[in-house]
Amino acid sequence: MAVTAPRTPRHARPAGPNYKWVALTNTTLGVLMGAMNSSILLISLPAIFKGLNVNPLEPAETTYLLWILMGYMVITATLLVTIGRLSDMWGRVRIYNAGFAIFTVASVLLFIMPGEGSGNTGALEIIILRLIQGIGGGCLIANSTAIITDAFPTKQRGLALGLNMVAALSGSLIGLLVGGVLAAINWQLVFLVSVPFGLIGTVWAYMSLREQGSKRQTKGIDLLGNICLGGGLVIFLVAMTYGIMPYGTESTGWTNPWVIAGLIIGLGLLVLFIYVENHSKDPLFNLHLFKIRSFAVGCAAQFLSALAYGGLQFMLIIWLQGVWLPIHGYAYEDTPLWSAIYMLPLLIGFMIFGVLGGYLSDRLGVRALTTGGMIGLALGFVLLTLFPADFSYIPFALVLFIIGASFGSFSAPNTAAIMNSLPTQYRGVGSGMRATFQNAGSPLSMGVFFTIVVVGLSSTLPVAIQNGLLQGGVPATAASAASHLPPTGALFAAFLGYNPMAQLVPTAVLQTLPQATQTHLLGTEFFPGLISSPFMDALRLVFYFSAALCIIAAVCSYFRGKRYVYDEQPQIQPAQAQSAPQSTAQTTGR
Repeated sequence: MAVTAPRTPRHARPAGPNYKWVALTNTTLGVLMGAMNSSILLISLPAIFKGLNVNPLEPAETTYLLWILMGYMVITATLLVTIGRLSDMWGRVRIYNAGFAIFTVASVLLFIMPGEGSGNTGALEIIILRLIQGIGGGCLIANSTAIITDAFPTKQRGLALGLNMVAALSGSLIGLLVGGVLAAINWQLVFLVSVPFGLIGTVWAYMSLREQGSKRQTKGIDLLGNICLGGGLVIFLVAMTYGIMPYGTESTGWTNPWVIAGLIIGLGLLVLFIYVENHSKDPLFNLHLFKIRSFAVGCAAQFLSALAYGGLQFMLIIWLQGVWLPIHGYAYEDTPLWSAIYMLPLLIGFMIFGVLGGYLSDRLGVRALTTGGMIGLALGFVLLTLFPADFSYIPFALVLFIIGASFGSFSAPNTAAIMNSLPTQYRGVGSGMRATFQNAGSPLSMGVFFTIVVVGLSSTLPVAIQNGLLQGGVPATAASAASHLPPTGALFAAFLGYNPMAQLVPTAVLQTLPQATQTHLLGTEFFPGLISSPFMDALRLVFYFSAALCIIAAVCSYFRGKRYVYDEQPQIQPAQAQSAPQSTAQTTGR
């Protein structure tokens, strides 16, 4: 009787000659979908909360706003290293495929479950399903870079990663545009838009992707390491999120005992993670990888760039929606869509130089591109400090293009340098660590940026509001009460496309005023006139802070050493890499 050979799993079958392009297009679709999903809610939140019948600016319901806005990013950032480790153990394609499926199922449920007028219950359902989406998104993000690195030869990885990075930023800005259009039709369509991408991507990934990287032999899951890293990041990022909210009479929550405790416990767990990993027989993340200079310096530059750049879009949206667009006659409810349109030069610059930077890094090396990219980004931030609140758009668009081009010149080459330096069996967890630095840096950036702006406004905005309302005819008692409200409410109102004065001045007070006075107070020029001077003073501090971070990142990039590619170093044996991979062998001086 003939013995039938066991059937080879689809993902383990040999790849064809054009497999690298299949891997690139599928992972690019995954990254595009994940990036769109992370930003599409930024512009759709007003329509979503209106459809749910929830007021996100009410103190009792602000938590829903924070978690819908930040939950996806927090859960993704905290799981990336763990997912990367599982990918190295079980297969990167297998985990990637699972991520596509998880993301798609969550998208379908987001479209079906939160019903019209479902109130806080619907908001809670969105938060939970967004967290599940974050798990799927983490599987995609942690593995897409590693799958591309496995599929492409060294001399083409920069170009491939550049195309993938362009999809990431393009998705974030496309999400703003698509979200604005769909939210105007029906807020539930915002969640439906991911479903076709997810269904196509899930089936396509299962049918076409192949395992090419070697798996790590491991004794099991490092449970304590997972708890320390994941728990530390979650607690710290959640504390940072609540730190930007008012507490008592304070304009921010940094004096809140729970926030302070969260920051201390979170940092404590992250420090403990380092100790645990150094004493674990089979660690979650081999800290010896940081002895590879190209990997360590690249991750440091990645984190600094994310901290400098991650909150930029948030600040630009508030600037455009709260000040510039209303001054130019745009209704507040229309400002979210138009802010996305006016930020398109940022996307164009990144798209051009993201691909070009990746292409050139394959031929010229990464040090000049990454160092120059960070210097250019620092210059862009400094140039932003020169603009008044009511600026001329053409020079502003040119600066946005410079910022996008500079960040694009840095992103793909830096990622290629990080991934090239890793032994094959560590690419999953290494990609997860790189993505953790990037994805944790973005919410941290938003927290730091928002805190600087709120602290800057808290000393000047109350006086400006009180004097402006008194001159506008508001009674002294109501003007004084409005001036004591924290600036956070006004900024969130502008961010959500609401008229901030309608939130600051009670409706009962507005109704006692003459119609002409109401029209003046609720017009598109009154609030920008109040906030523009103190807001720009605070915003310039943010830009200077970011410029300083970019200069430090540029220094890191310059001292990354000569060009190093692990799989071009035959003298380094796999057995050595398992214990302590070293970056001792160098090739060119690029």
